[in-house]
Amino acid sequence: MTKAKTLLVTNALPYSNGPIHLGHMLEHIQSDIFVRFNRAIGNTVYYVCGDDCHGTPVMIKAGQLGITPEQMIEITSKDHDEDLKGFLVSYDNYYKTHSPENEEISSYMYNKAKENGYIVTNKISQLFDPEKNMFLPDRFVKGTCPKCGAKDQYGDNCEVCGATYDPTELKDAYSTVSGAKPVLKESVHYFFDLPKANDFLHDYIRNSGVIQTEMANKLEEWFTQGLKPWDISRDSPYFGFKIPGTEDKYFYVWMDAPIGYFASLKNLCAKNNICYEDFVKQDSDIEMVHFIGKDILYFHSLFWPATLKAAEMRLPSHIYVHGYVTVNGAKMSKSKGTFIKAKTFLKYFKPETLRYYFASKMNSSCVDVDLSLDDFMAKVNSDIVGKVVNLASRTAGFITKRFDGRLSDAPFNQEIIDRIAAVKDDVIRGYESRNYADAIRTIMGLADEANRYIDAMAPWVIAKLEGEDDKLQRVCSDGINLFRALITYLKPVLPEVAANAEEFLNSKLDFSTVANPLVSHTINKFKPLFSRIEKAQIDAMIETSKEDLKEANAQAPKKEAKNEAKSSEDRIEPLAPEITIDDFAKVDLRVGTIIEAEEVAEARKLLKLKVDIGFETRQVFAGIKQAYPDAKSLIGRQVVLVANLKPRQMKFGLSEGMVTAAGPGATEVFLLGVDSGAVNGDRIH
Repeated sequence: MTKAKTLLVTNALPYSNGPIHLGHMLEHIQSDIFVRFNRAIGNTVYYVCGDDCHGTPVMIKAGQLGITPEQMIEITSKDHDEDLKGFLVSYDNYYKTHSPENEEISSYMYNKAKENGYIVTNKISQLFDPEKNMFLPDRFVKGTCPKCGAKDQYGDNCEVCGATYDPTELKDAYSTVSGAKPVLKESVHYFFDLPKANDFLHDYIRNSGVIQTEMANKLEEWFTQGLKPWDISRDSPYFGFKIPGTEDKYFYVWMDAPIGYFASLKNLCAKNNICYEDFVKQDSDIEMVHFIGKDILYFHSLFWPATLKAAEMRLPSHIYVHGYVTVNGAKMSKSKGTFIKAKTFLKYFKPETLRYYFASKMNSSCVDVDLSLDDFMAKVNSDIVGKVVNLASRTAGFITKRFDGRLSDAPFNQEIIDRIAAVKDDVIRGYESRNYADAIRTIMGLADEANRYIDAMAPWVIAKLEGEDDKLQRVCSDGINLFRALITYLKPVLPEVAANAEEFLNSKLDFSTVANPLVSHTINKFKPLFSRIEKAQIDAMIETSKEDLKEANAQAPKKEAKNEAKSSEDRIEPLAPEITIDDFAKVDLRVGTIIEAEEVAEARKLLKLKVDIGFETRQVFAGIKQAYPDAKSLIGRQVVLVANLKPRQMKFGLSEGMVTAAGPGATEVFLLGVDSGAVNGDRIH
């Protein structure tokens, strides 16, 4: 085992304007397992996190709720902290970026960067909301990605192709605050001269081993494109820290957010009489480890090291990047009930069910992790209940009843006990490299061997034989010691189960002594440590998640954005004047299939469709672009066409009918279809 070391471990800061969900929990669980493992092998770890509190989104949401941003972040921070503790995440300090420590450190780093020539000012033209009279942060502008053409992408980066760009480069841009088309307005801004750090960053990313190779390769794209000065200021109104020496300029949230790691650490150090400077000085021998998602790779691997370098502070030792969480093979969906809040999950399941499932899927690469709910149930029931806990439950009773809880003075099968030591190094390698899935496979391999051994020895049969008490005690003691080893190895993943197992075993679970079996040792009466997951629990969680969405929609303040869907009350149109059956008979509705679909580039709402109605093909211009941004996805879809509508000559061509749809408009449009079996040209009566 390597020499003990000291680590500072951080997790990306949850933003203060929303609840913790299972997508967040992947990262918190990943880092917590890493921390618990390092402590288990004798390393000293300081583990900090907190809420990311600043920015326009917090300011706007607080205003909608009728409270101050400070009041909102206090409520949210407490809520986040409770959720994380609910999942047994063991932060030494959960703090917030809106703190005196963060303001002090942010100002210090800015002033040092300025002193070292990294801060410049420039007059820029920035997108401005003319209706709300405010400059728009990148994330409050949406439009079409200038690189790949994906619709409704944020103003700073595309979630489809991963490109980063200036918000002024977006096509068809609109303000998400009011729906208005942004206008350009000049303002003096403060920039961090990122190109000045180009050579340092390139060498750091490529040669220090700080980041996974696949992520270093991804970052190469930005070096190839050329780094650009980073805008670190925002204009009033803004919730954040004022830039030193200015009256109405504030630090952009991404400038002070990662500094929140140091703020949380400094707050912890002050409370525990620890020297903060030992962690942040340039020559610190304390490892600094960040766990982040791939969506914030750019900020953490380029901006953050560059600002630390400019401020003459220590650099990250490791930046571990993970992928996203999907549920049942698809992006988490609120409407399907798979966008699951942490609190909702904990209503139905023990936190360690998710900790174990995520651990069984995680490795050191940046791959997405799929939470397949059926597989989740099967794996937890099979592994934790069937293989691990069951090993103790079917041997402990004999020890308690027949031997007053006393284990034998020697193993019955030394070879199976030796397997505990044989897998130890593999388990440690898995945890150390964050290949938790490898560690779990190794542990479960031992569990399989242990259960085969108990099955073969059949202590329930031995118990019925006269004169075999010694054998019974020793075989069951082997089972208990194998269980002890499994739980010791799983302790970073299942801390609560491990704590209860320690009470049962009357012994601490320790990596350093895991290979030394308990002999002539008295255990306590076994109590159930885990229960099976039932399908009904999963179904109930999904339904509750759907109800969470309804409740959130009901409580949400009405937004003014023109692009938002109407409320259910607003979307109900009054009935049209009464007509006769003869009036209705005049409308000729036909079944048709869309055989071509494309955007009308010059029109914001129109798609150009070719519809086969059996006896001929019609060209139709339909105002459904916002609801169906991927026009090609409509090809092959059966629709209902008003076939006898008088053709209309439009600017873009002749429209020869109208496809029918429901909904209030914009993104809330739903094409009508027919049951399978209907043939193109069939009339609808």
